[in-house]
Amino acid sequence: MIRTVESEQHVSAPVLAAYSYCEAVTGQQARNFAYGIRLLPTPKRRAMSALYAFSRRVDDIGDGALAGDVKAARLEDTRALLTRVRAGEVAEDDIDPVAVALAHAAEAFPIPLGGLDELIDGVLMDVRGETYETWDDLKVYCRCVAGAIGRLSLGVFGTEPGARGAERAPEYADTLGLALQLTNILRDVREDAEGGRTYLPSDDLAKFGCSAGFHGPTPPEGSDFVGLVHFEVRRARALFAEGYRLLPMLDRRSGACVAAMAGIYRRLLDRIERDPEAVLRGRVSLPGREKAYVAVRGLSGLDTRHVTRRTVRRRA
Repeated sequence: MIRTVESEQHVSAPVLAAYSYCEAVTGQQARNFAYGIRLLPTPKRRAMSALYAFSRRVDDIGDGALAGDVKAARLEDTRALLTRVRAGEVAEDDIDPVAVALAHAAEAFPIPLGGLDELIDGVLMDVRGETYETWDDLKVYCRCVAGAIGRLSLGVFGTEPGARGAERAPEYADTLGLALQLTNILRDVREDAEGGRTYLPSDDLAKFGCSAGFHGPTPPEGSDFVGLVHFEVRRARALFAEGYRLLPMLDRRSGACVAAMAGIYRRLLDRIERDPEAVLRGRVSLPGREKAYVAVRGLSGLDTRHVTRRTVRRRA
């Protein structure tokens, strides 16, 4: 069983300021993520914002316009900062608010900080321009940049005392991260192509006649782009179904947070499935009112109860 700290001890002014900075970054840069974590109690919400702010820093280095060797050096500098956090060497009055907040969160919750090393490894794969021949190859990348975030988040959420099968919670959190990342890859397929990146496995692209890539508002001539998207959607749905088994293991508000974040991406997947070529014409997104509905649905526990009933039927 994974436990977390529910009650909040006194938090100093410098640490509160550091958390405020991280929450501002989260609110401005991660609208989908922010919809979920606002459902958490204050200590968990702050810890999640610290994780996001550090992760955002890593992603921004990878996505920036610097030369590859400069990006790699900056990512290693960020890894060195993480080493300082892990060693307890970041003081409350440190000039880096993200480091201060992350250090405090790591003391308050059993966060497996090695997951942030995995994130750095994944972004380094981007910097090197790696491509992926098979789904098994792509899973390695997805586990670094998304599965690891699921496991880090579980360190903040914890599992309910006595939750059945809780030893598998990190596995389910990892799988849910893969589902979200594959949805991201489908949504951003043209944007990534314009940036010189291809994430979908080359085996899949060849199978559906899409090896030429995605550089315009229409699919490659003679390809079965719709078939490709539907194939990847089915894969993502299977990952969601497996990852959702995490929900009954969480307390109500942590489960609501996960259900809200995952629910937004599942609805994105629904939109992509209905109109696959929309991802070539522009960025597919949900309106704010729909995100709010998903958040309310998560808080109501509907998704958790659905997973619980399905699990009971399976056991019967």
